[in-house]
Amino acid sequence: MQAMKETASNIAASAKSGMEKTKATIQEKMERATAHNPTEKQMATERKEEKIHHAELNKQEAREQNAAARQAAPTGGSYSYTATGVTGKPTGGHQMSALPGHGRGQPAAQVTEGTIESHPIGTAAGARRPTTAHNTHVGGGGNTGYGTGGGYSG
Repeated sequence: MQAMKETASNIAASAKSGMEKTKATIQEKMERATAHNPTEKQMATERKEEKIHHAELNKQEAREQNAAARQAAPTGGSYSYTATGVTGKPTGGHQMSALPGHGRGQPAAQVTEGTIESHPIGTAAGARRPTTAHNTHVGGGGNTGYGTGGGYSG
């Protein structure tokens, strides 16, 4: 995936460089056509060559940056492990939440090495009282709350 991004970025850098070189060549032709003496024509040519050289340098810089970004990017198989036992892709130095400390691998509660926190199934985490799922439209006979009120006579 990262290789495709690098290739696309390199293609974009080459295209931009080509456009800058083309613009420099066209501008030189216009300046040479309006030049009044050989010195002005020579200066237009030198400006074109300088712009072409600058465009080529920018392209090479972009290619080097793209290669460096590819080398620095984590691979798809790299995962981080924290003291809380939570696994996931590394976030590096990027804070993933607006809350201080969140997203940087810092546990939100006390951590005892070698243990994991668990919650019983069907128990609310806040009040610690049992909860059961109850569908008010099922059972109990009578009106289930569904239907159009009419009967089907087929």
